Amino acid sequence: MLRYSVGLLLIVCLCFPTASASEPEFPVGKWVPLFNGRDLTGWTPKIRGYKFGENFGNTFRVEDGMIKVRYDEYDEFDRRFGHLFYEKEFSHYRLRAEYRFVGEQIEGGPGWAIRNSGLMLHGQDPSTMTLDQEFPVSIEVQLLAGDGDKDRTTSNLCTPGTNVVMNDKLFRPHCRSSSSETHHLDEWVTAEVEVRGSEVIRHILDGGVVLEYTEPQLDPKDEDAQRLISGDNLLLEKGTISLQSESHPCEFRKVEIMVLEAN
Repeated sequence: MLRYSVGLLLIVCLCFPTASASEPEFPVGKWVPLFNGRDLTGWTPKIRGYKFGENFGNTFRVEDGMIKVRYDEYDEFDRRFGHLFYEKEFSHYRLRAEYRFVGEQIEGGPGWAIRNSGLMLHGQDPSTMTLDQEFPVSIEVQLLAGDGDKDRTTSNLCTPGTNVVMNDKLFRPHCRSSSSETHHLDEWVTAEVEVRGSEVIRHILDGGVVLEYTEPQLDPKDEDAQRLISGDNLLLEKGTISLQSESHPCEFRKVEIMVLEAN
């Protein structure tokens, strides 16, 4: 009887192999969820005016299988910009996030932040942010929703503490609009971005590239970036990924990554 049980167990193990202990957590070329749909495991908030890890006002929460950014426990916004950081850094990858904006902006939020959030890439280690720092030094894929009337692109570029190269020239303005269509309140949108170290970053939306640039780099004129500069090399080869809180409620129901081979 024992011999039969051992043989049956062996057959079961051969038919249903378990994951190898050496199997990489992020296999090259395969989509892997960064958000498990249940809780904020792997994610930590940094909100202006509060220590890293302190989730003031329960700003970032998981409900109904989604990461929700909410302000119902705030009296007013008071420039408490927040970011939810994933625990690992990445260099060459594709990032895909499904998001939407809902409800109304909290009182005290700046006018430009209405229906505004972002995916922060190549970001600094959040433990190096100052207590009152509003945004991590990073490359931002700016997420916007229209007002139901006027056109408003999304998957734009903003550059807190950074610069990029476009058309072979250093691009210094803070933001650059993409060529996307307008997406409105309550509409689920899938934003994707291809990041290849410091070589190229492409914003992808509705099946096409809507913005592309190269050589993401620290801005030596920015006070927050100055603290991160070491030597002469300003290029950003890797960094953190974070989701933004800028005063308008929004939701993320999927956040996925595909690690790419470095060239």
